[in-house]
Amino acid sequence: MVPEQPILEASSGVDADPVFDSTLAPRPVKGRGTTARPDPRYAVWTRRREDDGWNHSVLPETPEKAEGGACPATQLLIDHAKTLINSVDSPDLPFDRSINPYRGCEHGCIYCYARPSHAWLGDSPGVDFETRIYHKPDALKLLRRELMKPGYCCRPIALSSNTDCYQPFERHLRLTRGLLEILCETRHPVLLTTKSTLIGRDTELLAAMARRNLAHVSISLTTLDPRLARLLEPRAASPAARLALIRQLSSAGIPVAVMAAPVIPALTDRELEEILAAAREAGAHAAWYSVLRLPEEVGALFESWLQWHFPEKAAHVLSLLRQMRDGGLDEKRFGLRMRGAGPFADMIRQRFRLAHRRLGFPGFPSLDCGQFTPPVASIRGTRGSEERQLNLF
Repeated sequence: MVPEQPILEASSGVDADPVFDSTLAPRPVKGRGTTARPDPRYAVWTRRREDDGWNHSVLPETPEKAEGGACPATQLLIDHAKTLINSVDSPDLPFDRSINPYRGCEHGCIYCYARPSHAWLGDSPGVDFETRIYHKPDALKLLRRELMKPGYCCRPIALSSNTDCYQPFERHLRLTRGLLEILCETRHPVLLTTKSTLIGRDTELLAAMARRNLAHVSISLTTLDPRLARLLEPRAASPAARLALIRQLSSAGIPVAVMAAPVIPALTDRELEEILAAAREAGAHAAWYSVLRLPEEVGALFESWLQWHFPEKAAHVLSLLRQMRDGGLDEKRFGLRMRGAGPFADMIRQRFRLAHRRLGFPGFPSLDCGQFTPPVASIRGTRGSEERQLNLF
């Protein structure tokens, strides 16, 4: 259980007194993906810590020395959203709309492609992304309002397209639970992606939706090695717990997929077949993968992480990644972002195809959008009680 934290108002613009970024790779600490705090790229200024020769150590001994202060505790902040359903125009994804009740992610995955989105809030994609979690307290009201619009066209909504909708704060905020209850009430199909065992709390609700072909769940699984997982994803559920979660959801009749993502060359790619086999044995219905991509600030953060944890492999990992990314660490072109290009990417693609065929994944049943019924508006009764407004016809 995550202790209650004070809820703070989201500030506008950039923090007035940010901590200096260090030119030296900050020492990692237990439970955090990074202690670095690179400046948000939209800031009108940047500041940089320089070694003036007075320091006698080559590397700082503690994160406090590296970053000018202790690694901060997690904060819960308010995101005053005006709309909830986001349009998604990527042909690489099987949906065209999404909902993110939270921004930022406590899991602290060092490779997370969503880290750069925190710069829009004036926060750092580094440690701020892991410790400054924004939530949308009006999410349930906004969803009802948007589903009631006369021109709304029902198509599957993805939960967690950016950051995990089962943050530790979800235990008491219950935003994701409330959203699922509305989608179940209106018989609206949903796609869920998570690496948190907290989704097990909603098994009964998701099973009821699955019986109507209204729910698909994807569990992200990067590695089966618990030690490596703890370094890559310091606050996420263990690989064994995620496999148990696949078994639990599948046994309840919920279609579950395993996402072997991201595949990291020379680090996790050798486990691809093992991950698929373990997930299939646990009851996974479908599987897919994506290769590592490091947009914007994530590249420098991941390179620093490699130098600390796998210095002997760092050059090899980055070399293979650049071979798949046309010489860079990221690829923005549709069709290549998720899979990469070149001989190494082709080899991963063939390995996945062969393992997928051999293991006999049956695939997902189609989601049914024809059952959708818009929510009924609530009006205030004469005595102050909530009453349901009836349809005119």
